[in-house]
Amino acid sequence: SDRQGRTGDAAIPYSCPQWVFAMNLVEKIVQRAIVRSGGSLSQAVCAGDFVAVRPSHVLTHDNTAPVIQKFTTIGAKAVKDPSQPVFVLDHNVQDKSEKNLAKYASIEKFAESHGIDFYPAGRGIGHQVMVEEGYAFPGTFVVGSDSHSNMYGGVGCLGTPVVRTDAAAIWATEQTWWQVPPVAVVRLEGEMRPGVTGKDVIITLCGYFNKDNVLNHAVEFVGSGIEHLSVDDRLTIANMTTEWGALAGVFPIDDVTKEWLKKREAKLNKKGSHPRVNQKAVDDLFSDLPVADSNAKYAKELILDLGLVEPHVSGPNHVKVMESVKSIEERKVKVNKAYLVSCVNSRAQDIKLAADIVRGKSIDPDVEFYVAAASSEVQQESEVSGDWKALLDAGAIPLPPGCGPCIGLGKGLLQDGEVGISATNRNFKGRMGSRDAEAYLASPLVVAASALTGYICAPKESPTFPSANEEPGKIIEHEKTSEDSKGTLPSLVTGFPEVLEASVVFCNQDNINTDGIYAGKYTYQDGMTPEQMGEVAMDNYDPDFNVYYEEGAIIVAGYNFGTGSSREQAATALKYKGVPLVVAGSFSATYVRNAFNNGYLCLECPSLIEHLKLESKSEEPTKKLSHKVSIDFVNWKLQLKDSDSKMIGEYNIAPVGEPAQELVVAGGLESWVKAQTL
Repeated sequence: SDRQGRTGDAAIPYSCPQWVFAMNLVEKIVQRAIVRSGGSLSQAVCAGDFVAVRPSHVLTHDNTAPVIQKFTTIGAKAVKDPSQPVFVLDHNVQDKSEKNLAKYASIEKFAESHGIDFYPAGRGIGHQVMVEEGYAFPGTFVVGSDSHSNMYGGVGCLGTPVVRTDAAAIWATEQTWWQVPPVAVVRLEGEMRPGVTGKDVIITLCGYFNKDNVLNHAVEFVGSGIEHLSVDDRLTIANMTTEWGALAGVFPIDDVTKEWLKKREAKLNKKGSHPRVNQKAVDDLFSDLPVADSNAKYAKELILDLGLVEPHVSGPNHVKVMESVKSIEERKVKVNKAYLVSCVNSRAQDIKLAADIVRGKSIDPDVEFYVAAASSEVQQESEVSGDWKALLDAGAIPLPPGCGPCIGLGKGLLQDGEVGISATNRNFKGRMGSRDAEAYLASPLVVAASALTGYICAPKESPTFPSANEEPGKIIEHEKTSEDSKGTLPSLVTGFPEVLEASVVFCNQDNINTDGIYAGKYTYQDGMTPEQMGEVAMDNYDPDFNVYYEEGAIIVAGYNFGTGSSREQAATALKYKGVPLVVAGSFSATYVRNAFNNGYLCLECPSLIEHLKLESKSEEPTKKLSHKVSIDFVNWKLQLKDSDSKMIGEYNIAPVGEPAQELVVAGGLESWVKAQTL
């Protein structure tokens, strides 16, 4: 089994065997979104497939401005389907400077000129608006130029992030490409005890299964426990599957979803028919509901007993490090600031939980407690219920609906030496202010209680949680059988090579990150030429890399190549260096997306990596091998040969589908879009 939990000689096949029609929910939703490359409702979709899809909608926020620049750069003149993009200004809404207001005005003007739905600053956080307004509709495929697009999975919508170039391309062509990820099923059993929330569930999942168990997977939630989870809890859990490492986190469309959707439909149609959430849309959904097949295949299964989950905090400064509230309360960790903000935990249910804790009491005088509703609709609902007033009467400091301190913008940031307790989704060092501050994540209940006492604690009224004598969860790896690999190989598009022969430089390390490939100190030096970028590629990984590398050699590396930041220079620098392609045991999904979007080829071949790791006796990070490789793209095979051209072994490569091949041939997504829009 490789480092990503897959098994067998090669990575997952390009196209499912036509006799296999059992699909999970993620694959069912993807199948409905396919626009070409053979996709249809009669063809099965499998993990590993490269598919061209038409997302129902694409969200951009404050980053709409650079996406507009990308859109202009690729030569597009018109948005192909103006009903597809959604603009929501939410990140820097507290900034009233002339520069920011001008930026916001230019985004609104672009929306008006193209007939795009636009939501101004103050309407709310984009992800919440997408759910409230029915853009993230159950059973559809929706993307956002933001990493927390996973949140849409809380209502049974397959939400996943894309980068800015992808968003611009979707505006121009309606479509994008996606490699269907392996799907992990997470079975939630039992029922949460009083005082436990959806936030505690996802903190436990991140902290307990913290060995990259779902990295680059989509997560599908099932089990008897989900019927006890509200939609708000589901949105919280799905939202933070991002921090868990997943590309998506999807709940089934069940009775809970149906009841929520009916209430939304009634609310939104009081003054006329809503364009997305209306009786016909609801009826159509449930007349043809996407449901996972009973014999659907999954890469792995993770099981969590909700009855054994207790309140936890994560941190400081790390999402995957958790500690029970019971334990940390004993140390009386002082807090300076508390936050009930963000797209993960600022809905009406969350605000009510916090309000019930502080109602009639006063926030500790040494604590600043900041609150911001996820949207104007949420704030209005909380004002009507009296929950908003209860928070303000206790001393909470209101902020406008938006991202604000969660991303380190506006009022209330952490200062040097301060400690914050937050109901947000990320507590990376420096994200919410000073790098010399400490940030913990917790549920709205724990945040509110901590704001009252001045130290991290559970609400005084909370039940006690006796120490469990058993582990709350376990993992079951699903072995891939030989039958699973009998798929249809993709055809080669015109211009894609049939054969490649090259020498090899072996980088015998896993998790080679983007900073090693292209150092951060170069990332914002905008004046560097392609030649200069190529010269410094890999020197932060190994200062002696260029001693072993000769132009035209391919790089062969370990598992999870390209992990880390989303900088696209980590792909383009290798291209400029003259490296034809990279072969690795596995790649970061973000790296692969950036690579193909820049016309650069990445190939997965775990069995080759295992062979070279066993053969290599050197501890050197870089080694020039005497071996040569011959890659047969027609049959997706790689032959390893010695210096006399005698074959050492033949290995299966994970095929690259036609949409990704087209990007390689075109030289990248921008060139491909230009060709489509001429």
